[in-house]
Amino acid sequence: MSHSPASSPRVVVIGAGIVGCSLADELTARGWTDVTVLEQGPLPAPGGSTSHAPGLVFRTGPSKTLTEFAQYTVEKFSALEVDGLPCFNPVGGLELATTEERWADLHRKAGYATSWGIRGELISPERCKELWPLLDETKVLGGFHTPEDGLARAVLACRAQMARAEARGARFLERHTVTGIEQEGGRVTAVVTDRGTFPADHVVSAAGFWGPVVGRMAGVDVPLLPLAHQYAKTRPLPELAGVNDPRTEASRPILRFQDRDLYFREHTDRIGIGSYAHKPLPVDPFTVPAYDDAPVMPSSYPFTEEDFAPSWEDCGWLLPALAGSEVEEGFNGVFSFTPDGMPVLGESRALRGFWLAEAVWVTHSAGVAKAVAEWMVDGRPRTDVHECDLTRFEDAQRSPAYVAERGAQQFVEVYDVLHPLQPMDRPRPLRVSPFHARQQQLGAYFLEGGGWERPHWYEANAPLAEGIDLPQRDAWSARYWSPIAAAEARATREKVALYDMTPLRRLEVTGPGALAFLQRMTSNNLAKKPGAVTYTLLLDERGGVRSDLTVARLAADRFQIGANSPADEDWLLRHAPDDVQIRDITSGTCCIGVWGPLARDLVQPLTQDDFSHKGFGYFRAKQTHLGHVPVTAMRLSYVGELGWELYTSADLGLRLWDTLWEAGQEHGVIAAGRSAFNSLRLEKGYRSWGLDMTDEHTPYEAGVGFAVRMDKGDFTGREALEKAGEPRRRLTALLLDDPAAVVLGKEPVYVDGAPAGYVTSASYGYTLGRCIAYAWLPPLPAGTPVHVEYFGEKVPATVADEPLFDPEMARIRR
Repeated sequence: MSHSPASSPRVVVIGAGIVGCSLADELTARGWTDVTVLEQGPLPAPGGSTSHAPGLVFRTGPSKTLTEFAQYTVEKFSALEVDGLPCFNPVGGLELATTEERWADLHRKAGYATSWGIRGELISPERCKELWPLLDETKVLGGFHTPEDGLARAVLACRAQMARAEARGARFLERHTVTGIEQEGGRVTAVVTDRGTFPADHVVSAAGFWGPVVGRMAGVDVPLLPLAHQYAKTRPLPELAGVNDPRTEASRPILRFQDRDLYFREHTDRIGIGSYAHKPLPVDPFTVPAYDDAPVMPSSYPFTEEDFAPSWEDCGWLLPALAGSEVEEGFNGVFSFTPDGMPVLGESRALRGFWLAEAVWVTHSAGVAKAVAEWMVDGRPRTDVHECDLTRFEDAQRSPAYVAERGAQQFVEVYDVLHPLQPMDRPRPLRVSPFHARQQQLGAYFLEGGGWERPHWYEANAPLAEGIDLPQRDAWSARYWSPIAAAEARATREKVALYDMTPLRRLEVTGPGALAFLQRMTSNNLAKKPGAVTYTLLLDERGGVRSDLTVARLAADRFQIGANSPADEDWLLRHAPDDVQIRDITSGTCCIGVWGPLARDLVQPLTQDDFSHKGFGYFRAKQTHLGHVPVTAMRLSYVGELGWELYTSADLGLRLWDTLWEAGQEHGVIAAGRSAFNSLRLEKGYRSWGLDMTDEHTPYEAGVGFAVRMDKGDFTGREALEKAGEPRRRLTALLLDDPAAVVLGKEPVYVDGAPAGYVTSASYGYTLGRCIAYAWLPPLPAGTPVHVEYFGEKVPATVADEPLFDPEMARIRR
């Protein structure tokens, strides 16, 4: 839906760094040509993070989204040049391991590269020395070489994209300091500067570490922390004399020495060194000097030699040629960190037309700009951006104290080896369910998600794990895991267990228009009598799965929704008509899942209502009392066993837990954690949104087409699904052939020896005695042999029919 220039919306971009310039280029290329970019400093190097960025582009990481952004940045900048100088120098990337832990991590990173389509290889110390002759290869165990990574010349790339955007009608205005954002009726209308006011239909804050300053003017929270990062240059080195062309500056790969928080790049005959080894140096964006008042530029702070001293020793240890050299110049450059290390992108709901493109590094800049331009022009990006969506943070994660503490920790952890389940250390505990005290008494091992403390297993169940024969785990998959999870899974299959489901988001939708609204927004048919519960999908206009929901109709015009993230509430609120109210009730309520073959034996004596299969069918809801506690009971099961989700208000939560615990003693009730829960859900093939499926996937590809009712009238995404052909890829269940093998997620999957897809979620299936992995693959018949690469080893697996456990659903419907 490209706009002709005549009807082009007026866009004002705040900030002419690499993101603002890339965005102006991407928008004008799509026909939105009325674009004004305002910059407080002089052009083309206005003094923000872009002006000092060393330009390293390493594309590979655990985030598929960030890798795709970086991939596009490389492709785009490789095709740009200014005055005959290329905007990207593909010298390659080389990450070194000097410890066994890092060497293992590089094997995992090579797996990510294969999963996301990046060329890379693990190489010997001798090959590392060939690529970087200044290296002492005796200190190195090996390296990971990515030949297409390299150096982005950010200021040049800004100039190239400015020229293209200007040729299409955009204008770039330097030395315009933004002083206010005007709005009317919840929409942005103009940007005020010290040199005039600019009317706007859309305003994009691409202000980098000044993002919180611009956000405050708009009344929009921008959760990022600016931090200073050390960068030094050596004096000229004789070893580099005549090696590099001064026009391109570098010929050898950018080097990462992550075991000491260091990276290196060539500057013709000198070496540039970046260090994350020092304490976090936060910068208040409200006190950063203006361009003309700054000693060098606003983003450049004086070099702190005492912070760099230990790193300089590490440099000489790895690169002996530096031992006789010295740092000739250095500075502390400011850039942005968020609480989870990801960018902050998207349109504010509080102020329509006000967009954020913040906390973006040069590495991801063009990819982010493309995604935001698609979002603005077409209504959504083609890449799944839920990890970057500005709505992803909970209210509890938006306090200045939280943003400062977590942002600083992201800086500390930039080069750390992080486990996918590794929780943050502080601030904890932040959010706890009403059952927290009882969980502590039972020895709960807590991990964290969305600020919530979540029990993964309970030490009280350790005796139940004795005698369960489980294969030995490798050190990596044994972290944040316990054999107790197997005992808890078995107890759920054989007796009954209590699961704390409180952290799952709950929304209440009420009002005369509630049914019509939810029918329009979701894929399944919700026009059922009160008491019905329906599994349904939130789709976007392209038929992609934005989220999956369970919707309980509790009264004619009152629905309770089980949702995934703050983005679900945001999406519904954006579309809700005046006669519909939407409220997040998560914090004021709680939920216990009571599941297992003895669940009815436990619950029925506590209530006067009929909890028999006939009296309370599957996917039904009832308002009742258990003992003294009013509850909303829903007969749902994410673990594939008989049972109920029991909801009550937070103040009665402890009483509900104690009531169930006491009544369950004669049935051998236990408390069980998320580790067992995840294993049981994968045995049943239940999808986890955000892991197994995103808006990049249609329901038919993701195996949730049963939640689409094409005969129910119009709904968002329906038209796209009508045109969807046969799926070219499917979310596929795999069983690892070796009962002792384990994978964790994001590993590449090989079919006929070639990479064909990647694992989404995985867990050991304790009932099946095999590890289960779900993976995105081309459609393959059951029985097809494949291989999953785990730490460089090809582990054999077989495509399996779904669901793997109890396909007749006999255990749930009894």
